[in-house]
Order: sequence, then C-alpha cells, then structure tokens
Amino acid sequence: MTVQDLRDVLRERAEGPSPANPRRHDEVRARIRRTRLRRRTMAGGAVVAMASVVAVVAVVALLPGTAEEPPPATTVTAEPASGLPERYTAPDGTAYRRLATARLTAEGAKKTSVTIPLSGLPLDVAARCDGEFGSGAPRILVDGRHTGPRGFAPCPTGMDLQPLVVPEGAKEVTVTFDTTTSGSACATRTRNGPCVPVKPRRAGWDLAVYEWTPPARPVTPEPVRALPGRLGGKRLISQSTGVWPGDSTFEVEVVGTGGTIGIDQICSGDLAGRMWFRYRVDGKESPATSGCGVWKKGAFPMAMAEFTLPKGKRVTVTAQVGLWGESTNRPVDWAIGVYKK
Repeated sequence: MTVQDLRDVLRERAEGPSPANPRRHDEVRARIRRTRLRRRTMAGGAVVAMASVVAVVAVVALLPGTAEEPPPATTVTAEPASGLPERYTAPDGTAYRRLATARLTAEGAKKTSVTIPLSGLPLDVAARCDGEFGSGAPRILVDGRHTGPRGFAPCPTGMDLQPLVVPEGAKEVTVTFDTTTSGSACATRTRNGPCVPVKPRRAGWDLAVYEWTPPARPVTPEPVRALPGRLGGKRLISQSTGVWPGDSTFEVEVVGTGGTIGIDQICSGDLAGRMWFRYRVDGKESPATSGCGVWKKGAFPMAMAEFTLPKGKRVTVTAQVGLWGESTNRPVDWAIGVYKK
C-alpha cells in the first residue's frame, strides 16, 4: 500500500460513522483527568524552579567576591522618642543641652535609668506628663540615692524642671526615675463615711537629663511683689527681702500673744522654685522645710507655716535660706513675712 492509498482509506473512514466503542466516554474522562494532573504538575514545577533561582541568587550574593558588598551597618543605641527639646534657652538666657532621654508608660515598667558622663557643667532633669493631674510622679535617684529634690510635681501642665545634684568629683552617674509606690491610701467620700482605698493613678512620662551653661554675668531677677497686709486671718507684723546667694539669713523678734504666728515667703527668678527656707522659733527648728511660691498674678500662693508662742514671751524667729542645685549667675529675689492676729 502506497502512501496515497493509506490517505484515501483514512479519508473514507473519517467521513463515515464512528465505530462502536462502549468505553469511549470513560476514556474521554480519563484523558481529561490526566490533562488536569499534568497542568498542576507543571505549575508546581515552575514554582519550585523559581524558588530555586531565588535561593541560588541569595547564595551567590552571600559568597565573598561574587557580588558588591553592602556598606557596613552602624550600631546606634536607640533612645525613646522624647517630647522634650534637644536644646532650649531659659527665660534668663541660660542655654540647655539634652544629654539623655527616657520614658515611663502608664502600663509598662515603673522605673528606668540612664547613665551619663559628667562634664562639670550644672545638670537638671526634666519631665513632661501624659495623664491626669495628681498621678504619681517619678522620684529622682543618683546612683541609687536621693541627693536633691525627691521628685517631680504630680503630673503638672507643661515641662517640670528639677536640679540634679551629683557627687562632687564624679565622672559618671546613673540617674533613676522611679514611680514605684509603697503602702496604701484611702479617702472618705462622705462625711463620717468609710475610708475607701484609693488606687494609685499612673501616667506616661517623657524624661530627660540636661546640662546648662551658666550666663556670663549675673542675671538680675524681677523684684518680688509686696506681701499682702493680711493673710490667713492674720496681719503682717514684720517682713524682710533679699537676693540669693548674697542674702541667706533672716531674723526678727516677736512677742507672743498666746496664739500662733504665721510665716510665709515668695520668690522671683528662673530658679525661684528651687529655694528652701528652714525656720527656728524660740530655739526650736521647724520639722519641715518650706518651699517658695512665685506670685506674678492672681491669688497669693499661700503656704504659711504656723508656730504657737506663749503669751507675753519675746522670742526670736530666724530663717536659713538655701537653694537646691547650682545657681551660678542665676540669683533669686526673695521675701519673708511674719503674721499674727
């Protein structure tokens, strides 16, 4: 049979009816399954092949001398983002530079520490609170000890700045900010009602350590306002003013009336809030050290300390005036008033 004869036979059969085949439908289904399986296998092979190519490229990139090496990474000690400025100038012109930052969150750890080198310049610590007024404020410790003010105000508005007192001659210190509380407190909600335990309120705190450069010359503070003639139901009987650090003592004689006398003080200057006053009345020292209010407007910031004097007895009242931290060329104006009924 020639090739032409074969073609003629195939053409004749193609034009005729299909031969009977009871398994034809099963064969078609099997062919469809095989085709689908083959397509899935080919797709999987393509994925494997692509992964292999990526792996080969990765290996080649890691081999020395086969690809351009990336620049070496720089290791940086991460510090939390701070809401406190890196540099700023105080109202009296003193320049501040931030040395370190830290943060305490309301839900996180209750204390944190930073270690800083000392250059010999004065140091301050700053805090900004994210919470409600009255929330527990961090205490300030230097190498584990209290060396100056114990802590910040309880969640004040704006930035709170406190002096950082460091050991003389130290080259490095670790500053710890600690909001850990001990003991418990309670409050009476109604008259003669039970004392209900108060849960401490926590807040978020941005914290920083600054060093500052003293002004080249002393900055004259704004004079304090005149003390009120009457305060707390008492009248002013004696007063004295001075400028720290040149003036640091006060003395006056008072005749007792059988009641109490009151002593109050105000200050002005950028460091006014760091002043402290320790009183001695009739030879007895006050158990507490008084701070100093700043009175620029509004009601007088009364913080009167009271002392009982025997009737008719003449006693001497003295005061020692001081300041937390350093105050080079940053004097403070102060005034003390003695009141009695």
